[in-house]
Amino acid sequence: MVEFGAASLIPPVLAIALAIVTRKAVLSLFLGIWSGGVIQAGGPNLLGDPVGWLSGVVSAGFGFFPAFDWIIAAIAGEFHATIIVFTLLLGSGVAMVWNLGGSYAIRDWALKRLTTQRKAGVSIAVLGVILFFDDYANTAIVGSSMKDVSDRLRISREKLSYLVDSTAAPVATLGISSWVAFQLSLISDGYEAAGVSDHPPVFEVFVNSIPFNMYAILAIVMVFIIVLSGRDYGEMLAAEHRSWATGRVNREEARPMQDVAAELGEPSAANPRLVNFFGPVAVLIVVTLIGALWTGGFTLGGFLADPTGALWDGVTNAAYDKALLYGSFAMVVTGFVLGKAYGIFGLGEATDTTIDGFGIMLTAVSILSLAWGIGEVVSALGTGEYVAGIAEGVVNPAILPALVVVIAAFMAFSTGTSWGTMGILTPIVIPVAWSITGGGAAGHTLVAAMVGAIFSGAIFGDHTSPISDTTVLSATFTGADLIDHVRTQLYYAGTVGIVAIVLLLVWGYVGISPLVLLPIGAIGLVGLVYGLSEFDARRRGVSPIAANAPRDDVEEADLGPDAD
Repeated sequence: MVEFGAASLIPPVLAIALAIVTRKAVLSLFLGIWSGGVIQAGGPNLLGDPVGWLSGVVSAGFGFFPAFDWIIAAIAGEFHATIIVFTLLLGSGVAMVWNLGGSYAIRDWALKRLTTQRKAGVSIAVLGVILFFDDYANTAIVGSSMKDVSDRLRISREKLSYLVDSTAAPVATLGISSWVAFQLSLISDGYEAAGVSDHPPVFEVFVNSIPFNMYAILAIVMVFIIVLSGRDYGEMLAAEHRSWATGRVNREEARPMQDVAAELGEPSAANPRLVNFFGPVAVLIVVTLIGALWTGGFTLGGFLADPTGALWDGVTNAAYDKALLYGSFAMVVTGFVLGKAYGIFGLGEATDTTIDGFGIMLTAVSILSLAWGIGEVVSALGTGEYVAGIAEGVVNPAILPALVVVIAAFMAFSTGTSWGTMGILTPIVIPVAWSITGGGAAGHTLVAAMVGAIFSGAIFGDHTSPISDTTVLSATFTGADLIDHVRTQLYYAGTVGIVAIVLLLVWGYVGISPLVLLPIGAIGLVGLVYGLSEFDARRRGVSPIAANAPRDDVEEADLGPDAD
C-alpha cells in the first residue's frame, strides 16, 4: 500500500473541522472525501514530481472519481447496507407509533409521573443502562420514547442527545452485547499477534479489562451527576437556559436530524393508547433479541443440554445487524396490525406511513453513508496505521495505558469508527504490552489494562466526533442538530476523558488498583461539575442550574422548589 503519512490525516480532520465551523455536516463530509480523492489520485510525491502529481489528479476527475467510488463502496458493504435498511425501517416504526397516537399516549402517561427535569433525566439514564444489548437499538428506543416528554419539560434536544449518547456505547461495551462479542475476538487476535498461546480465557481477560475501561464507566457516572445535580457548563448551559426560558428545545437556526411532528402532521388516532407505543417497542426488543440468538446458532436442543453455554454462544456469535433489521421490520408489521385492529387506519394509509417514515431518516442515512465514506478514505490512505505507528515507539509501561487512550481517541475522532479503531490498535498494542513486560503475570495485567485503554479511547473519540455513526444516530432519534449535539457534548466527554487519562497515569506510576481509582475519579467528576458550572455561570451571568432561572411564561416565584 502506498504510504501517505501525515497527508492521510487531511480528509478526516478537514471534514470534522468544517462540520464544527460551518454546522453543515453533509457538505463537510463530502469535501473531506473529495480531498482524499485528490490526495490518492496525485500520490504522495507532490514536491518530488509535481507534474506527475497533477496529471494523476486530472486523470481521476480532479479526485471525484475515487470519491464516489468510496461512497458507493461504503453503501454497498453488507454490514452498512443492513444498517441503512434497519435505519429506514426504524424510521417507519417511529412513524407508525406516531400515527397510532403512541407518542401522545406515552407523553401523557409519563408527564403524570415525570414531573420534573430531574425525574425525566434519571429515567432516560436508567433506560439507557437497561437497554445494554446494542447501542443502535438503545439510541433508537430511548431517544424516540423520551423526546416528547423531555420537550414538555423544556429539556433541550442537545441535553437529551447527550444523555442518550452517553448511555449507549459506554453501556454496550461493559455488558453482554454486540460490542463485547467483537471485543472478545480482538483480544484473541492480539494474543495471537503476540505469539502467546498459553494465555487466560479471553473472557477472563475482558472481565479484567473492565476496571481499566475508565472512560466508559465514568461517562455513565457523569450522566447521573449531571441529571441529579441539574448543573451544566459550556455550550450545554446556554442550550439549557434557552430551552428553559423560551421553550425552544432546538436553536432557531438548527437543522434537526428528525422532526416527526413537522414531517408527518397530526396522528390519525383520535384516542391515544399506551399499547400503540409499548406494543411496537416491545416487539422491536423481543424480535431483536430472538434474532440475535438465532443468528448466533442458538437452538432449543442445545439450550436443554447446556443452558449457559447455549445462551453464551448465541449472544457472542450473533449477527446483531441482522437481528436489528428483523426487529425493526417486525415493529413496522406491528403498526399495520394495531392500526387495523383499532380501526385507526387501513393498509393504504399504513403503507403511506411506512414510506413517510423512510423520509424522516433520509438526512441520517445521507450522513451515515458519507461518514462511512470517510472510513473508506482513511482505510485507503492508511490513516489508522499511520496514527497507530506512533504507539509502537513507546517503551515506558507507566505511561502506555494513558497514551493508548489518547491515540485511540484521536483515531476514533478522526475516522468516526470506534470499532475500526479497536480493530487496528488491539493487535498492535497487545504485543507491545507483552514484550515490554517480559510476559508472565505482569504481561497479562498490562494486556488487560491495554484492552481497557483501547476501548476507553475509542469510545471517547467516538463521543466527540461528528462523523461517528453512533453520534449521528443519537442526534437522529432525539431530533437534535448533529453539530449542536457534538459541540455541547464535547465539554462533558472532554472532562471525563481527562479524568480517565489522569487515573491511568496514576495507575501506571503508583500501581493503585483501578477499583480504588474509579471512586476517586467519580468524586473528582462531582467536584469538576460543581466547579466548572459555577465558574461558567458567573462568566455568563446566569444560574448554573437552568431550571432555577425564570421562564418566559412563569414568574420566578411560581417555579417552586421542585423546578429542577
